[in-house]
Amino acid sequence: MELNRITFDPNVMGGKPCIRGMRVTVGAIVGLIASGKSFDDVVAFYPYLETQDISEALAYAAWRADEIEKYNSELDAAVARVKSGNYYTHEDVVLEVNKW
Repeated sequence: MELNRITFDPNVMGGKPCIRGMRVTVGAIVGLIASGKSFDDVVAFYPYLETQDISEALAYAAWRADEIEKYNSELDAAVARVKSGNYYTHEDVVLEVNKW
């Protein structure tokens, strides 16, 4: 999936994912949609946005949520291995964590 409308710039909104370099974050868009606003409502609130911007913001948020879920699953598995005694030294744990 290619998301051309999602940008990251440390000088804009602290580097948070934004819409086309503007000061509108993906989080702001997701929050509005989650609160029940329609695409038309969002465009009325931000008239310089297009519906494709909103679609890409939601697609990015879904992708990011999936990535976080995968990371958390890997972290849970690593913790379970450590708790089971499969790692005997601090270095073993560090090596496992560094794989991420």
